[in-house]
Parts: sequence; structure tokens; C-alpha cells
Amino acid sequence: MRIEYDIKLGFKDVMFRPKRSTLKSRSQVNLERIFRLMHTDTKWSGIPVMAANMDTIGTFEMAVSLSSLKVFTAIHKHYTVEEWNTFLKNAPQGIENFIAVSTGTVPNDMDKLKAIIKANPHLRFICIDVANGYSEHFVSFVKETRLNFPEKVIIAGNVVTGEMVEELLLSGADIIKVGIGPGSVCDKDKNRSRLSSAFSNY
Repeated sequence: MRIEYDIKLGFKDVMFRPKRSTLKSRSQVNLERIFRLMHTDTKWSGIPVMAANMDTIGTFEMAVSLSSLKVFTAIHKHYTVEEWNTFLKNAPQGIENFIAVSTGTVPNDMDKLKAIIKANPHLRFICIDVANGYSEHFVSFVKETRLNFPEKVIIAGNVVTGEMVEELLLSGADIIKVGIGPGSVCDKDKNRSRLSSAFSNY
């Protein structure tokens, strides 16, 4: 173990620097982008903003609302297989392009994930979510998920360093969730919007 003394920055320390624009109104701004995914022969088109898979944010209702705006929702992992099946029977056409099935990393989670995907093979995205992605177990789970679902897009996190982003990409992830904050950030009474996701554009 070693102590690093160089400066580390969090989201609150960073600002996007504005530059001159020829646009006359913000209504002229087009946020939609096309991303090529690293491990699958597929592209994703939409606005690269993701509603986090917290239990009051990543809901089916949120997904329906945001998908009409081409915004992505990582659905929280507490829905049952039956609830997924019922939702997808009545969901808007094409919603599978803007939602991910979230999972933890214990054995039962993999079984549940397989059941959801088996019943709904048109689902495209899997979100493997842990509070802190710096463990061999987590990396192994990402590799296992890639082996089980070679055609799916895998989102994995959370990490904050370039080295771990690289390891997760090499282990089978296509999109990396970036951001580990103090515990209060995930408190039910706090603002959950700090959790952000970074698309790997390859």
C-alpha cells in the first residue's frame, strides 16, 4: 500500500470549459451521438446521458419517459423476472435500445440475469453494478458475463482510474461506469445525479 500525494479531482472540481458558438438558441443543439461498441458488432445512437440504476431512479416508468427522448436508463436490479416479462410485453417498441438489465455479482444474480435474458432475448444491454469495482471477483464476473452473453453490450462499474477502465474493457465490458463518491451520494435523501457513465467510443 502507498500514499499518493498528487492532486485528485472529483466531479465537483471539474467544469466543462465553454467556447464560442454559431448557434443562436439552445434549441438548435443536437446531443445525439453514434457510438461503436468494443466487443459487439453493433452501434448505439442516442443522447449519452444515463439514468442510474438506483431503486428510485432506474425504474420502468423512468425508462418509458426517457426512451422517447433517446436517453438511456439502467434499470435497477430489484425487479423480478416476472416483472420484467410483464413490462416488456407492454413497453414501447424499440425500448430495448435504451434500457439495461442491472445485476450484482453473486451467483444468484447470474442465474436471475440468465432467466431475464432467456425470456427476453431482444434485450441488448447488461449493467454490472457494484459500488466499488476494484476487486478480482468483479473483474471475473465481467469476464463470465461476456462468455455467457457474447452478443450483448456490457456496462460495468464503478471505477475512477484509467488503469481499471482498461482492465474492464479488456475483460469484456463495452461501457464503463465512472464515479465513486462518498457514501452520502447514494443516500436515499441525497442527489443521485452525480453518478455518471462514460461510453467507450471505439
